[in-house]
Amino acid sequence: MNDKPPSIQEWKDLYEAAIQFKKIKPWNWMWDTDIFGVQNPLTGEIGYCCVMGGAGEHFALAVYQGSEGLNGYLSLQSGENYPSLQDILSLQKLLMASFEDRKILQKEDIQLIKKFDLKFRGTNSWPLFRSYRPGCYPWYLTGEEARYLTLCLWQSINVALRFKDDPGILTPPTENRYLVRVPKKDKTGLSWRDMWIEPLPLQKGEIIAEPVDEIRLEKIKRRIPNRQGVWEVDFFYYPNPIKEKGERPYYPYITLWVDQHSGFILRHDLAKPAECMSEFQVNFFKLAEKRKILPREILVKKEETFKLLEPIASELGINLRRVKKMKMLEDAKASMFKFSAGENRDVI
Repeated sequence: MNDKPPSIQEWKDLYEAAIQFKKIKPWNWMWDTDIFGVQNPLTGEIGYCCVMGGAGEHFALAVYQGSEGLNGYLSLQSGENYPSLQDILSLQKLLMASFEDRKILQKEDIQLIKKFDLKFRGTNSWPLFRSYRPGCYPWYLTGEEARYLTLCLWQSINVALRFKDDPGILTPPTENRYLVRVPKKDKTGLSWRDMWIEPLPLQKGEIIAEPVDEIRLEKIKRRIPNRQGVWEVDFFYYPNPIKEKGERPYYPYITLWVDQHSGFILRHDLAKPAECMSEFQVNFFKLAEKRKILPREILVKKEETFKLLEPIASELGINLRRVKKMKMLEDAKASMFKFSAGENRDVI
């Protein structure tokens, strides 16, 4: 995606669309389960829109992008319990136009509003636009995102007003179909029509373990012949975002290795989400070499962790087992999160 920021005109268009969307107050008759789609004329991807605010708390239009975004939305909606921080960070792929209290806005947001001489007053009145990507801190829109969100706001006005008169317009003729506003270019610009479209199947990335360093593995086998104890291991998002120059802030992955008997944290590693898995085996080797111990068994929860460790555990004669709960690791994780909550939670 092109990360070029929106132009002045693109910002103006977006604010105008948001103001008109708020004027009709669609949350007075729609719920966040009333889903419909808007196809991106540039990419062909469908964004699945839901109006928030029916409960009188958070007023917004959320646009869940593609099958990945829709899957995240459906996963959070179907959860029996309130979604955890990990669920939210790993599942959300969306654009949002929300209406907030002034204190929620950042300096950059206020500057734009002043630049266009816009006036807002009161609670839940100030437009805020953010891009959410899995593993990333909510961030400012790119020009491409701003143009698409503007279209989504206008098309949401169209759908919401029709839904007010006839709620049946979002009832699919067959299962697993969504009403989608589909654009067509003509001489005057874009024209839109309704279509019932089935979402594309979600493409899950395949977990491929890095090639094992056979020489290093053989050295560990010779130098650490005995196996004792049980280790618990997992990786998850660390709740404090990191900002590197020229990049949008992200939540790093932290990998924890914990001794099941004592609860002692044997090792922890922070890494970018894209690098966590590629460094997984190397970090295991470092742990074994430094501690000069190997467990007789390793417990994991995630399928990804199992696949990453399977070739090493097999060679070293370590029993690898998937479990639903790992008490010692969860206790260590809770302590770590409690500590991080006391740190400066601003983007660093």
